[in-house]
Amino acid sequence: MTPMSNSRPETKIQARNRAVIRTAALQVFSTYGFRGSTLDQIASEAGLSKPNLLYYFPSKEAIYRELLEDLLENWLDPLKEMDPGGDPVSEIMRYVRHKLEMSQKFPRESRLFANEILQGAPQIGQELSGSLKEMVDGKAAVIQGWIASGKIADVDPHHLIFSIWSLTQHYADFEVQVNAVLGGQDPFEAAEAYLTQVFTKLLTP
Repeated sequence: MTPMSNSRPETKIQARNRAVIRTAALQVFSTYGFRGSTLDQIASEAGLSKPNLLYYFPSKEAIYRELLEDLLENWLDPLKEMDPGGDPVSEIMRYVRHKLEMSQKFPRESRLFANEILQGAPQIGQELSGSLKEMVDGKAAVIQGWIASGKIADVDPHHLIFSIWSLTQHYADFEVQVNAVLGGQDPFEAAEAYLTQVFTKLLTP
């Protein structure tokens, strides 16, 4: 079999199989990392033969790349929604809550992204220094404008964004550790209350 042609619309079965492969690959990659994963593992997880998998994706790299590109786009969406004309603390806290919700609902995606970064971002390095940097720089300028107008405290905008990432993604990337310490208790309600307290106090002039 040859990989699917992008010039023809997908049938429902083809779309379903691609989705099954992507879900299986996400599980395998988030567990073993890119280097530790194989097409055989992904095919087995998907319940498909390896030749059938290769009909939809020509390589392990192609599946991984597609997952990362979609993930990065989804990762940027909450930051794009930050409204320069809105109340600064409310806008930043909405972003914090959205990022925390993403960690709760999409922990495998978060770990996939973290693994890529830990490997030096070989697949999405250009995007990080391109679209991601452009978006973060733009929102940092918005935050700096809020600071200059006295609406929030004087904090470093880029490091504020880094702090939001680290404090929210921790619950996905270190899920096993969090669960072990909390005895399996759902951490997210308490985490939201704690992060609201932390960032509200930090941002109040």
